[in-house]
Amino acid sequence: MDRKITRQIRGVRAKTRNAKLLGIGWILAPNGAAALLFRVVAKGFTKEFRQNHGFPALAAINNGRNLPVPMNSNSNRGTPFPVMAVSAPHQPRTDIRIAYLCDMTPLDPWPYSGGNTRIFKALSREFADITILSQSWGLAEPIRRALYRLPDALQLRLRWRLHLLLSPIIRRQVERELRKGQYDVLFSAYSYHSLYRVRAPQGTCVVYTSDATPTTYKNSVIGRQFGSYIRLSRRLDPLVLKTETDTFRAADLLLWPSKWLKNRADPLYELDPDKSRVVPWGANIPEPTLRLEPPHLSPDSTVRILFVGRNWEAKGGPITAATVLALREAGIETHLTVVGCQPPDTGLPPEALTVYRSLDKTDPAELALFQSLYERSHFILMPSFESYGFAFCEASAFGLPSLCLNAGGVPIEEGVNGHALPLNATADDYRDVIRGYMDAPQKYDKLRRTTRETYVQKLNWPAWARTVAGLIVECVAAKRGGRS
Repeated sequence: MDRKITRQIRGVRAKTRNAKLLGIGWILAPNGAAALLFRVVAKGFTKEFRQNHGFPALAAINNGRNLPVPMNSNSNRGTPFPVMAVSAPHQPRTDIRIAYLCDMTPLDPWPYSGGNTRIFKALSREFADITILSQSWGLAEPIRRALYRLPDALQLRLRWRLHLLLSPIIRRQVERELRKGQYDVLFSAYSYHSLYRVRAPQGTCVVYTSDATPTTYKNSVIGRQFGSYIRLSRRLDPLVLKTETDTFRAADLLLWPSKWLKNRADPLYELDPDKSRVVPWGANIPEPTLRLEPPHLSPDSTVRILFVGRNWEAKGGPITAATVLALREAGIETHLTVVGCQPPDTGLPPEALTVYRSLDKTDPAELALFQSLYERSHFILMPSFESYGFAFCEASAFGLPSLCLNAGGVPIEEGVNGHALPLNATADDYRDVIRGYMDAPQKYDKLRRTTRETYVQKLNWPAWARTVAGLIVECVAAKRGGRS
């Protein structure tokens, strides 16, 4: 299954590149009704609530200096580092048919920070019969295709809003496919607007998952941080809230990756707690093979800090650099590695900073560098505003503790796989956390172990898929029982 999906992903990626190069798409006449609709809908809308999601984790190595020692069974560091159990050969179920619905194909790994693809592949481990529904808008398809003629930023703002506006037309296409396929489950990821007004056939179990909703995002500190409060958009808030409420209350299962989101969604949409469940998502990387002994941290160590992200400002780069400066000013040798962007002047000397602007983790050599970088760092430091944060799951996969902001649904358990500091935390606060572990090496060693344990137990896609599969089987059984 995985090889087949990988081939399909590569094909979709190639077609996407060719489409952009050739300019394939429908052109709307300047005085056409559809063009007028674009101008009306686009005016004054806020930033797309998903556009600031994490950059897929990449990696590099700093010329091979100061690498940790290879993993071995003779470590004198105490409890062995946790490893994933080797699962027995797994046969996916064949008795449940699933229709997969999203506004972007899960065969393309780039949208939604790769989460859509990971969700689809995880489900495919548990269920053999999954069909990806088309992204067609039916009679409104010319408008959808016209979106691809627009700049990416405008596409992000328009896509879900136009979908809601045209839902009476678009839903007919989805309903036709559902009737034809005779599915047991309609599973929708991320794009609640794809599910809006869709009337699934009687007896179909409707399941939805996402790490944020437009209203919870906008009303949160995350939405405020990214300037989502615009006067015209606020006037539309009640309408958006109604579409969300109607969609979520009509679903049979709502799967949120964080307690933060569940605790906000349940009262906001008046949801049944029994169908609103927390199931943590996994890392946006394959299961890593740990090759190196976890690095030691002591008062005389060189502290290695990792930062991963495309947007230096949005991901908290300035505070990260200031933390490294604060450590160095305190006489602690500290090195910062930045992956994914070119930061402005950080004030750090050249020997204290390594930058990798762009690396491809689909390349085996660079993926190996990625693993080495995560394994030899002491902390990943990203004080950013996140709805979830795949980067923190990825860090946990390597036993790398995270330091971040206590904002949104970041998958950080305090003192277990890192620390989520208050929103007003300064560089000195992050420095003090790190110094505390330098003064207590055994405490740091334990943090590395519990960080990895958190990944092994919770923050991996097989664990997510097993839990979700159990919930889906229960839902389908209840629906089938109701038919008899």
